[in-house]
Amino acid sequence: MSVTINDIARAAGVSRTTVSRVLNDSGYVKEETRNNILKAIRELNYTPSAIARSLSTNKTNTIGVIVPEINNPFFGEIIKGIGQVADEYNLNLILFNTDDNRKKELKALKLLKEQRIQGVIITPTYPEDDFDSNYLSTLENLGIPVILIDGHVECFNFSGVFIDHIKGAYDGTNALIEAGHKKIALITGCMNSRPAKDRLIGYKKALIMNNIPVDENYIFYGDYKHESAYEITKQILEMKDKPTAIFVMSNMMILGCMKAFYEENIRVPEDMAIIGFDKIEALNIVGMNISFINGPTIEMGRIGMKLLIDNLENKESNKELKRITLLPKLVLKGSEKLIKR
Repeated sequence: MSVTINDIARAAGVSRTTVSRVLNDSGYVKEETRNNILKAIRELNYTPSAIARSLSTNKTNTIGVIVPEINNPFFGEIIKGIGQVADEYNLNLILFNTDDNRKKELKALKLLKEQRIQGVIITPTYPEDDFDSNYLSTLENLGIPVILIDGHVECFNFSGVFIDHIKGAYDGTNALIEAGHKKIALITGCMNSRPAKDRLIGYKKALIMNNIPVDENYIFYGDYKHESAYEITKQILEMKDKPTAIFVMSNMMILGCMKAFYEENIRVPEDMAIIGFDKIEALNIVGMNISFINGPTIEMGRIGMKLLIDNLENKESNKELKRITLLPKLVLKGSEKLIKR
């Protein structure tokens, strides 16, 4: 049978209110009385209920984190960064995976509000068109700080931390051009998302700056999933005027490309050069040295958590919009090279 505050009060010979003052460290309690209560707590092996405490204080020591793909290493590292800072401040995390599903995201937001969490860190799921009023009103009415991680909600001003996707795509495309490529295919992410739009801009900008015409036949529209990249890569390999390189705009789509390469006996970079956006450690482990654009994912998580803590500790900062953009890094491993064919 669990020990209650009433049990502590009886053992210490004090009122329930006095025990609550000691547990919550609020209000004056004589030192002798405090020691008696603490002794009773130890002897009865009392553990405060987090749920009961949240009901009395109207908040918990918990932060909500919502991501669209928990199996994606990109988000895994972001969560790692969030967790590092949360540990420093003795905060707990509740994690929700939405599978890029808007209904699941709305459900997660409503559940988090019911749990009296202190704040939310979220990478929004992008809708097919615009953010609907139900979603936006849910975010607005949370009544707690909301921090974005690499996801823009254009209709509302939220603080957040982002990657310069235009620069990342520009640098990747430019690296292929410097290696001698002129026919560079692009596999985009979901074009209703800001990162995908920015990456397409960066790709086109690099071509134009190097006096290479933008050929729409080399632009293929994916969805960040490896299945779509697999099918698209098959199409690319069947083209009469095939590109000599493919720039793939997500780490998960790289897996789809590599699967298609394997089935068609395509060697990298001898038969086709390739660069990806965001790393996949598993490829390095099996000896596939794929060049990639590396976003500072762990640092993004750490900064996002610090922005949230700043909001919690300084209510005035809630009124200040803070958007931090981090620069990605080009990591070349040889898969970008042009081999004379």
